[in-house]
Amino acid sequence: MKEMSTISEVAHQLSLNPQTIYFYERIGLIPSPCRSEGGYRLFSEEDLARLSLIMTLKSLGMTLEEIKSILDLKDNQRLTCREVAQELEEKILKINTKIAQLTTLRRELTNLLEECCTRLESRSKLCQCTLLDELLQQG
Repeated sequence: MKEMSTISEVAHQLSLNPQTIYFYERIGLIPSPCRSEGGYRLFSEEDLARLSLIMTLKSLGMTLEEIKSILDLKDNQRLTCREVAQELEEKILKINTKIAQLTTLRRELTNLLEECCTRLESRSKLCQCTLLDELLQQG
């Protein structure tokens, strides 16, 4: 008979909060585990492997929705290299979009900071800052 682990053992082994494991079960990322006679959840080696995969995908920046999509393909034995490549390409596109947005945001904040510094040099440091009010008027 295979070794089964309790939720506290799994949580400790994988450095997860037990509530996270309950949540993953509730949203369907992991199947409902077997139960002991006392009703306690018992996790198999396959369950641990699945949780490890989820953690790995999360560490790569995948959302729970993206992970669910990958796991659904895997469960239905349709997780081909083409599917994995497509999922990775989509994630990279999302990351590139986010990088562009963050770059724009950094540029805007840098411009505001430079304006603040210019105003600091030309005015009293105790003078009320009107930069944010001016931004509101522009928007």
